[in-house]
Amino acid sequence: MDTKPGTPKDKLIVALDFPTPGEALNLVDALDNTCQWFKVGMELYYAAGNPFVHDLRNRGFNVFLDLKLHDIPNTVAGAVRSATAAGASLLTLHAAGGAAMMSAAVAAASTPDSPRLLAVTVLTSMDATQLAGIGIADTPAQQVLRLAQLARAAGITGLVSSAEEVAALRAEMGPDALLVIPGIRPSGSEIGDQKRIATPAEAIARGASMLVVGRPITQAQNPAAAAQSILLEIAQAAPKIS
Repeated sequence: MDTKPGTPKDKLIVALDFPTPGEALNLVDALDNTCQWFKVGMELYYAAGNPFVHDLRNRGFNVFLDLKLHDIPNTVAGAVRSATAAGASLLTLHAAGGAAMMSAAVAAASTPDSPRLLAVTVLTSMDATQLAGIGIADTPAQQVLRLAQLARAAGITGLVSSAEEVAALRAEMGPDALLVIPGIRPSGSEIGDQKRIATPAEAIARGASMLVVGRPITQAQNPAAAAQSILLEIAQAAPKIS
């Protein structure tokens, strides 16, 4: 399917970071069709598997399967084929897995119904100090750009980064790149375990294609109202898409 976002609703992905499918579906129901895209990450996927992805698809939603694949090429290729069978529209893998791994994933995602691949660059929970701790002397921005270039050479034009790097990535990757940005926190929200964050308006203004929002929506007293507020901020930041 075409994953190029258009309307504000196409640009917001709600993170279903719950331990059980029942809790996740309660949130989906509470949103009352406010949102079209949902992220299924490792916690929920390991608990519920492909049947939960099928359930969301059968309800008419799009699924961002955030598994951050990172293994030998053959194993990652098999995981991509499994995600295709599940019906995911987007699928993440770690760019740090290297060129051969990403190339194998691209080959496995060659069928028309395959998910679009997103290469994760540097996690939004990491800063320069944490990068140094794993032997990377460069800044997060430098490491993000290096991994983005590696992903592009392997045939992947979808990326995950923090909002701090999105402007540089947009300039480097061009208008057709799909830049998915987590670590989004509306003004006044708790930062939590994130290091490199931005408001929805800031991220969109810098060139983000889609935003991933979790706790500001999922832990709100009125999740639908919280989502509507973010959709409004997206529309105001990018009036041409509304």
